[in-house]
Amino acid sequence: MVQHHIPDKFLMAYSAGVLSEAFSLAVASHVSLDDESRARLETFDAVGGAVLDTAPAATVSDDCLSATLALIGGKMPDARPAAPRPDGLFPTPLRDYIGGDLEAVKWRGVGMGVKQAILNTSDEASARLLYIPSGTAVPDHGHNGIELTLVLQGAYRDEGGEFHRGDIEVADESDEHTPIAFGPQDCICLAVTDAKLRFTSLLPRLAQPFLRI
Repeated sequence: MVQHHIPDKFLMAYSAGVLSEAFSLAVASHVSLDDESRARLETFDAVGGAVLDTAPAATVSDDCLSATLALIGGKMPDARPAAPRPDGLFPTPLRDYIGGDLEAVKWRGVGMGVKQAILNTSDEASARLLYIPSGTAVPDHGHNGIELTLVLQGAYRDEGGEFHRGDIEVADESDEHTPIAFGPQDCICLAVTDAKLRFTSLLPRLAQPFLRI
């Protein structure tokens, strides 16, 4: 059962369509794994729909729909994130995004058994999958912005508690932590940031430009 839920401000921004691509991917993936967050999102959608119903009508061109569909590749996007497919690890938004499940990920080693796969998103924020062997610690770091970390497999613990599949951790400039993967499974997370991390030790700082974190 999910214990750490996405805050309302992210759900409201997602519902309004103002989140960056990377943060939207994290929210959609979390909502697909968390019934409570999905219910809250549906509430914000309903409120937004009610507001639109009371807004003055706007005149649009006859080809407005076809022009919009052309901009998004000719397909109508899914209205809302769905539940994860039962035969895979990744929730549907992430699976559709990378073109498959775990076997489709192109990992790159970053040291100490940790691997990452940077996802192709817009420049406002970056998204990456992280593979952290059980018992391994991520170097102690702070933040120059917002970091969302969604657990997809296994678990990790840090100063904020324990995080298991479906849990999402929100960290900002006031937080410094040392995540440590634990349990019988290696930990796989989706991590999204809108600014560079702030590492406390020298070696991670030297590697930071090459790892793009």
